[in-house]
Amino acid sequence: MDILNQLIGGFAVALQPINLFWAFVGCALGTAVGVLPGIGPALTIALLMPVTAQVNPASAFIMFAGILYGALYGGSTTSILLNTPGESGSVMTALEGNRMARTGRGAAALATAAIGSFVAGTVGTLALTFLAPAIAELAFVFGPEDYFALMVLSFTSVAVVMGRSLLRGFASLFFGLALGTIGIDTQTGQTRMVFGMLELLDGISFTVVLVSLFAIGETLYVASRHSSAPAAINPLSGGHWMTRQDWVRSWKPWLRGSVIGFPIGALPAGGTEIPTFLSYALERRLSKHPEEFGQGAIEGVAGPEAANNAAAAGILVPLLTLGLPSTATAAVLLAAFQNYGLQPGPMLFATNPDLLWGLIASLYIGNLILLVLNLPLVGIWVRLLLIPRQYIYGGIVVFALVGVWGLSTSWVDLALMCGLGLIGYIARVYDFPIAPVLIGLILGPQAEIQLRRALAVSQDDWSVLVGTPISASLLGIAALVLILPPLLAYRRRRAELRSAEPVSAN
Repeated sequence: MDILNQLIGGFAVALQPINLFWAFVGCALGTAVGVLPGIGPALTIALLMPVTAQVNPASAFIMFAGILYGALYGGSTTSILLNTPGESGSVMTALEGNRMARTGRGAAALATAAIGSFVAGTVGTLALTFLAPAIAELAFVFGPEDYFALMVLSFTSVAVVMGRSLLRGFASLFFGLALGTIGIDTQTGQTRMVFGMLELLDGISFTVVLVSLFAIGETLYVASRHSSAPAAINPLSGGHWMTRQDWVRSWKPWLRGSVIGFPIGALPAGGTEIPTFLSYALERRLSKHPEEFGQGAIEGVAGPEAANNAAAAGILVPLLTLGLPSTATAAVLLAAFQNYGLQPGPMLFATNPDLLWGLIASLYIGNLILLVLNLPLVGIWVRLLLIPRQYIYGGIVVFALVGVWGLSTSWVDLALMCGLGLIGYIARVYDFPIAPVLIGLILGPQAEIQLRRALAVSQDDWSVLVGTPISASLLGIAALVLILPPLLAYRRRRAELRSAEPVSAN
């Protein structure tokens, strides 16, 4: 009852007219930011921190929360319509969502993404309200070897599931891992693979890689096949809304994505990437229509989008309860708290309950605002596909250039964008998956840090990697993910060969 009373007090703060105004501004800004590739919620919040210095802290953080959630909604729009994720958590949505848009079912993809985001966001916020302290305790249970095992499971899952073959999947993964090693080694301070360029000391920006491989690579691919491009797609040929079958196929992935997203997002280093591709892998395994994956399966949109938004609520758990940021956006939010002279953690619930519970209550309101904003716009957004392709992809290139230049004002980043864009085009031509590259880049440095910590604590005893039940279980699952698909494929081929053999007459 104490939590309910505090939540009611939080709604009293969040429902004040001025805070409702800031929530609406944050949601609208976040949606726009998510739509534009190369600009994310972390950069937006960082830019707005000086502007909001004179704003009441509760209003400022309510707006920041709206930006965080709104960016997830907006990121799904460009992922589905243009195959250009605005956020890293929207990478998996692009895989099936863009295929649906190309077959005239963009409206259904946008609708299931919006409703799934609302469902998962609400579920995640409920879990944040009632389970935050208990889930935050997992941070004390997970050791470095457990985090490393979790990331190995993520690597194997995405490489096996995303690649048309193990070779292609792991080739993409190792390319991403190699990109993640560029820069200064955080443990020794030595430079690695910077080739004398000062601009590479901080590593390659994830935004540059994301924009290059998706936006630039896709643009080059479409341009190279312009003469043989099919007739223009009617973006509403598949209907203006979700069909009854779409609802039936979506509601379970919404719930499963919510269950996967929140607890992983609540773990330090969890983020939104791991749960989205774990959700995609799960939906692909459970689907009654596995042949549709890669061609536009609605479960492949509903599940990852739900996991993405549930994880967004989850990343606030370690931030608010322990003061531990697990993503770039959470780190910027921590800086915003400190700008106001506040330190997130258990004491903040006692010293500033109105601020924290007002922020949590605003998440419920923001989810509703985003649903009201986005659902009526489904028919408008999907008509973007009626614009001639040369104008769409020309605009994408311009936004990509502006976004990358605005991020660092570095010519090296622009050159990297061009080079990686060519690699993205080659990968598209030869059917190499892009997602493992991004996962390797995101999680590779974190996996390296956790591995080195585990080995340092155990004095280079490699058995520490299976020294806890959690790490041993996760590595065992990773081994099964790696071994079972080829084994099952081999048995299936053997069965087909036996069935094809003529029956000998006696």
